[in-house]
Amino acid sequence: MTRVLYLFGGWPGHKPYEVAAQWARPLFEELGFEVDETNDIFSLDADLTGYDLLALNWNNALLSEGLTAAQEDRLLEAVEAGTGVAAWHGAAAAFRTSLKYHWLLGGSFLEHPAGEGVKYPYEVTIVDRDHEIIDGVGDFRVASEQYYMSVDPNNHVLAETRFTGDQLAWLDGKTVPQAWTRTWGQGRIFYSAVGHDLDDLQNPDVTRLCRQGFAWAARDAK
Repeated sequence: MTRVLYLFGGWPGHKPYEVAAQWARPLFEELGFEVDETNDIFSLDADLTGYDLLALNWNNALLSEGLTAAQEDRLLEAVEAGTGVAAWHGAAAAFRTSLKYHWLLGGSFLEHPAGEGVKYPYEVTIVDRDHEIIDGVGDFRVASEQYYMSVDPNNHVLAETRFTGDQLAWLDGKTVPQAWTRTWGQGRIFYSAVGHDLDDLQNPDVTRLCRQGFAWAARDAK
């Protein structure tokens, strides 16, 4: 059975406990994952190599928060050895002072031009329609925080969004990845930027994208 460490909590604005109860737990159950839940970032000090997937929904409130060097080492060692990572939304704004964490994840949140918590309508466009994670997932619209991000050019981009320039004219027409995969040693990483509110995650296309992304990232435990 696939063993998962689910780290969630932190800043309440992303409603991590509500997301865990109403979205993540049912999704893990549907996938048949055996999940250890934790709200303690010091769980990353432990040996993580026994897990097949690390599901990350930790949310920082301060730009000065980060992982210790030992926590970074445990995390990177586990993924290099084959433990997968699945993360969404605020995970790209977490541990802002930990450069290795963001190198591993493949990106870092910079801004939401329409404002924090604003339900701004935007479209997410599928880029790689042949990837197994995208099976059955079409272009979709959400009304949420549209993440402008700094992204590793070596990511494999699955979906992107286009900015209109409504807030900043010089962003008009600029595209930014919103879902991607990458590898780190033997480990696979999946990230999706959508998910400020529970209703964002419960969008059928978003749920399907994440379900298939989680399954793809997890080490085959059979």
